[in-house]
Amino acid sequence: MTVREVEHDITIEAPATEVYRLIAHVENWPRIFPPSVYVDHVERGELEERIRIWATANGEAKNWTSRRTLEPERLRITFRQEVPAPPVAAMGGTWIIEPLGESSARVRLLHDYRAVGDDPEKLAWIDQAVDRNSRSELASLKANVELATGATELTLSFEDSVEINGSAKDVYDFINEAHRWKQRLPHVAHVDLREDTPGLQVLRMDTLTKDGSSHTTESVRVCFPHHKIAYKQTTLPGLMKLHTGYWELTEDDNGVTTATSQHTVVLNTENITRILGPDAGVAEARSFIRNALGTNSRATLGHAKEYAEARR
Repeated sequence: MTVREVEHDITIEAPATEVYRLIAHVENWPRIFPPSVYVDHVERGELEERIRIWATANGEAKNWTSRRTLEPERLRITFRQEVPAPPVAAMGGTWIIEPLGESSARVRLLHDYRAVGDDPEKLAWIDQAVDRNSRSELASLKANVELATGATELTLSFEDSVEINGSAKDVYDFINEAHRWKQRLPHVAHVDLREDTPGLQVLRMDTLTKDGSSHTTESVRVCFPHHKIAYKQTTLPGLMKLHTGYWELTEDDNGVTTATSQHTVVLNTENITRILGPDAGVAEARSFIRNALGTNSRATLGHAKEYAEARR
């Protein structure tokens, strides 16, 4: 039986306690780690917890449950996948954060794993996925922790809501059935939806903006019937370094549903003047993103409202 043990590390210009906090709070992972799409808690104790993770590996969407032990005094977090996704037979590891003074830290990420059937080809696939994801995770952790302690104006979060006189299930169906959006939404020019695992979707689409131009995006979506669809864009427009969000549906006792579209975006400052003109800055980019995403979300919610209310 072959058990592989590997280690990756990086130095981050931020206090060790701040780095630990961001890794410990898994709700932030989709914003910090490129492969992570969505994470939630199954069980949560003071120092022991079970979490569900949806992420991409070598371009494929996967999900699994992990058990974690938090050691805030030692700045360590150990993790172990409960039911790994094939070709992984077993996977675990440790985050170790080592202070390098008051304002910097070394982060070590340890993994140990086995392949299904002790298959050399599957082990090579895991080697590749762990190496790529670990390097990507650590580089992104560095960038996002340093960003969080610096230029906060580059991140914006917002939401739009609409009240719908219809069931959450009908609204959910409209948003879930994205393969029909070309027929149902005027701002969608082309759609390709894959759902190899039920509830885990890869959505690629061409979206039209108000000036008639088109941009292509790809997202991984995690679906929770009939109350939430969380997503993360893996192919982004030029003004964004990161875009995560969710559709959330709450139905009251009278059968009225509040539908909310939430977005979190990190701006890509390198492209602001190229896209918005030589005089544009962060403020203009924030305004543009808020308006563009909000307009499309409100349009989608408006059509979902018509759809659901027609079925009441």
